Amino acid sequence: MTKESKLMSGIILLSIPTIMFGGNFLLGLLSGSYPEMELTEFQKSMFRAGHGHAGVLVILALIAQFMTDHAKLTNSWKWIVRSGFPAASILVSGGFFAAAGGPGLIQPNSFIAILYLGILVLTVSLVALGAGLIRSK
Repeated sequence: MTKESKLMSGIILLSIPTIMFGGNFLLGLLSGSYPEMELTEFQKSMFRAGHGHAGVLVILALIAQFMTDHAKLTNSWKWIVRSGFPAASILVSGGFFAAAGGPGLIQPNSFIAILYLGILVLTVSLVALGAGLIRSK
């Protein structure tokens, strides 16, 4: 494990309590503990999706740190990949939350663009890492 992997993995692990806190809040929200916050079914679905994607993509970001150590990539590309996976986690999940923010929404607002930016960052990171791993011996 390289020092870069250790650094990024430590940062990623420190972000997990925010996902845990968000899950606790979401559970309270969906179970009716916050009656002053009336959500549409669309908003509930988007918030569930945002939370689920955050957890899965953070795990992928941790795994990618180890794989990046073995990929044949330039140092610049290694940092793009190392930071791209956690950034994608933030952008994708944040895009779900932002696109559903606002009273009574039943369809995404213009902040859905954040989600698509996250998908782009994730795609670039995945393709670069995959190509780097294929090129390595």
